[in-house]
Amino acid sequence: MYLLDTNHCSRIIFGEPTLIQQLQLHTEAGVATSTIVCGELFYMAAKSERRVANLQQVRAFIDTIDLYPINLPISEIYGSLKGKLIAAFGPRNKVQRRNFNPQNLGFGENDLWIAATAIYYNLTVVSADKDFQRIQQVEALAWESWI
Repeated sequence: MYLLDTNHCSRIIFGEPTLIQQLQLHTEAGVATSTIVCGELFYMAAKSERRVANLQQVRAFIDTIDLYPINLPISEIYGSLKGKLIAAFGPRNKVQRRNFNPQNLGFGENDLWIAATAIYYNLTVVSADKDFQRIQQVEALAWESWI
């Protein structure tokens, strides 16, 4: 089962042939996305020049794909994952580490939520973001890109 990240969903929404083909090839195995990705897609549409049309396209896409919500066990994985990333890549000094933000290391909060969702449900993240590759250094995570 595959969990699509925002960069893949947005390209599918706008009809990129390579990704449409990949989506069709993997449909039988199961393809879904996260409610976190939905929020990112709605934000991208809301700030675009073609706001109304893009919001319609996002809604149409979301109607065709399964969604994984955030729940308590995913929240626990998120917290653990964030702690592991800071321990592995953040400052060595414990005082500096307490207030350290993983975004300073290139890990977006939303990507951590997406990774936690994939870990909980044992899904393969499909993304062009290299931070998922770095997450694999601290936690088992299946990741690939169709781009």
